[in-house]
Amino acid sequence: MLQETARRPALMLGTSTDRIGTPSGHAYYATLSKNLESFLHAPIAPYAGAAYGTFDDRLRFIGGVNLLVTEHLSALVTYNGEHYNSILSLSHGRYTGSLLFISGGDIGAAWNVTW
Repeated sequence: MLQETARRPALMLGTSTDRIGTPSGHAYYATLSKNLESFLHAPIAPYAGAAYGTFDDRLRFIGGVNLLVTEHLSALVTYNGEHYNSILSLSHGRYTGSLLFISGGDIGAAWNVTW
């Protein structure tokens, strides 16, 4: 909805499947995010917001923080309103591969291509 500027955070609205681990449902969310590198002199970008999940018809507060480890490697910790999950991503051009470490011990993977 709104791109981040030097002073203003980004505003994002979206939809996805409900939380990881739910057998069904959709989520509708709004988040604010801000890259704090210019303030903290470290490549850190937190986000916070709310998500409504249809699996249990409930609004949850969500958030997380992304750390750019190198130019192509990032580490993200997310809170989905119930559990913390960690994601390690390696990017090259328009391609990103991610390993997901899910609360409870499960592991997953994702492959993304940006158009």
